[in-house]
Amino acid sequence: MYLFIKEIMDIEKEIEKIKKRNAKVEADKAWETSFFRRGILTIATYVVIAIFLISINAPNPWFSAAIPAIAFLLSTLTLPFIKEWWIEKRK
Repeated sequence: MYLFIKEIMDIEKEIEKIKKRNAKVEADKAWETSFFRRGILTIATYVVIAIFLISINAPNPWFSAAIPAIAFLLSTLTLPFIKEWWIEKRK
């Protein structure tokens, strides 16, 4: 009887571990797909490229920096559709 109770307790501990891991995975996925993260990375891309363009005296650095930043943002918006297509094709 004691062994049976111990096995049940071990299974409950394993289930709790799995639940915690799943919660972490879900939070990581939410972060990866969040518009907040995309916005921060787009702004950071714009600023870094603008600084680089200014440092090399490129013409219109503020405007020119917008092109790769917008391209990055577009790539993050279109990739989920491509990912879904790829997953379906792979089945």
